[in-house]
Amino acid sequence: MSKTKKNEFRPDDFVVYPAHGVGRIVSIDEQEVAGIRLEMFVISFEKDKMTLRVPTARASEIGMRGLASPDLVDRALETLKGKARVKRAMWSRRAQEYEQKINSGDLLSIAEVVRDLHRNDDQREQSYSERQLYEAALDRLTREVAAVSGMDEARAQEKVGAVLTTRAA
Repeated sequence: MSKTKKNEFRPDDFVVYPAHGVGRIVSIDEQEVAGIRLEMFVISFEKDKMTLRVPTARASEIGMRGLASPDLVDRALETLKGKARVKRAMWSRRAQEYEQKINSGDLLSIAEVVRDLHRNDDQREQSYSERQLYEAALDRLTREVAAVSGMDEARAQEKVGAVLTTRAA
């Protein structure tokens, strides 16, 4: 099993780590942890100035995946055009659900959070925690759109912004 996982990702590949978003595999190193030799993916998250080491044998178990297909990105952008679905549950419960969706690493779930928390200029202002969740989801979505489309994050931000401004109210 570890042999197939080892070849799944290579250095310089972009990957999505559920809790941190899009990163690039810098190298595959061997490291000794508690007397056991482990092979590790060394993943760099440029924007967060963070490096993460993930055991190769546990990468898929943790939920690490390759970038979404262009088709999936299109479906995520299509999701943004829909009408916001806000449940009538207490904010703390909804916030928890949004956080879980963001940290799942699933592009469609992240797009749902962006759709549900996006506010047009004529709508009421967001609370601080709403804005934090919205910006986290938007950042994850934009980074993956940028990596899949081969564009810089600013252009991806414009693309996502354009979709959000044309959506149904």
